[in-house]
Amino acid sequence: MNFKRSLLTVIAAAVAMTFLNASVRDEIRATPEKAGGVYYAYPGPADTLAQAPAGYAPFYISHYGRHGSRYLISDGDYTRVIRRFESADSAGCLTALGKEVLRKLRNIWTEAEGRGGELTPLGARQHRGIARRMYTSWPAVFTDSAKITAASTQVMRCAHSMMAFCEGLKEENPRLEIPKESSARNMSYLCWWTPEAAEWNSDRGPWKSLYDDFERKGIRPERLYASLFTCPAATDSEEAYRAEADLMWGLYWIAVDMQNMETRENFFDLFTPDELFSVWEINNLSFYIHNASFPMSGGLITANARNLLENIVRTADEYIASGSNGATLRFGHDGNITPLAALMAFDGFCGEEADPAKVCEVWTNFRVTPMASNMQAVFFRPGNSSPGDSLSADDVLVKFMMNEHDVLLPIESEAAPFYRWADARRFFISRIERADSIISSARNSTAR
Repeated sequence: MNFKRSLLTVIAAAVAMTFLNASVRDEIRATPEKAGGVYYAYPGPADTLAQAPAGYAPFYISHYGRHGSRYLISDGDYTRVIRRFESADSAGCLTALGKEVLRKLRNIWTEAEGRGGELTPLGARQHRGIARRMYTSWPAVFTDSAKITAASTQVMRCAHSMMAFCEGLKEENPRLEIPKESSARNMSYLCWWTPEAAEWNSDRGPWKSLYDDFERKGIRPERLYASLFTCPAATDSEEAYRAEADLMWGLYWIAVDMQNMETRENFFDLFTPDELFSVWEINNLSFYIHNASFPMSGGLITANARNLLENIVRTADEYIASGSNGATLRFGHDGNITPLAALMAFDGFCGEEADPAKVCEVWTNFRVTPMASNMQAVFFRPGNSSPGDSLSADDVLVKFMMNEHDVLLPIESEAAPFYRWADARRFFISRIERADSIISSARNSTAR
């Protein structure tokens, strides 16, 4: 069946170009929270989503979601900074601003203590909201008899995100049955990395000197340090720089994570707009190198998503063959959904740029994987079929969303962002095969 090429294709392409060409520096100046990158609190969905062409009805959703907003990854991320300020305060080395920062740090510690790496209340609310919007947008998927499964990694913030998501669905339809699992048996696709990729990401990786040079040029902590402390960080100039830079990074992480907490304190005003952008730009480069489509890796990092993409294809095939209504819900981490979006080649999520100063022109972490970032693939059956009727890949349409925004694939379609599953499936299989070739080459190279 042919579909007329809709205006939506043109609109979506225009939106994608705007999405990439916006001045990131201006964006962060207007919304400092975006400087958090992967700590950016989930911004919410698009105003409108493309609806299926006439004669098609949704029946299945394939999903992968990052955990929601969390505290900094460990208590030490707070206490290391607090101890620096308390030590300086005891020595009489804090400025008036430094004393105010110490007060704020002690205040947020009352909430954060003992919760390093855990989901915040906002993180649970994010997942309930995403689930309820999913149900509202595609109610035909969630019939009383819908076959729904949910699986998370073994990390508690992911399991708690899964529970909140399922709670949101059941708030819409209490009759839904959703078995949930957080066990080792699913880790091979929910959170899988090759040893070769882990080696790439180590400090022995070929990216290290390039990153170190870029970081050294961008991190200028002298002004910030002098605004807080009256005593030098160290007598040796290099040692002093390292201590000041370490403090700048520590305050940056605390500042950007405040948006995910319930306590209301602001640390952004410690940084000038240029300082905040520079620290984010370095953070963005680091995350791009370690989790996305940085050209120097030769595709080794995005290949880590091959098991996850294979699981997405396989489960979709099973639902299509059975004609069942339902959803597959998966919950993991930023280091999983980021390479997935790149391996699936979503427009705006797989940019390649080797120049560190230009990376932010093609790829930004706060757009790709904020807290609670998610991929949703919605599948549609033709109207002349009924639940339980076996379908073929040619019968089914699918559209993809990242963070509840429609995204485009680099394949032919007369009704983008809708694609025939047969075409999308063929493309994804080719991407998996390419990933396998990259992994095999890396292993053979290591063996030699």
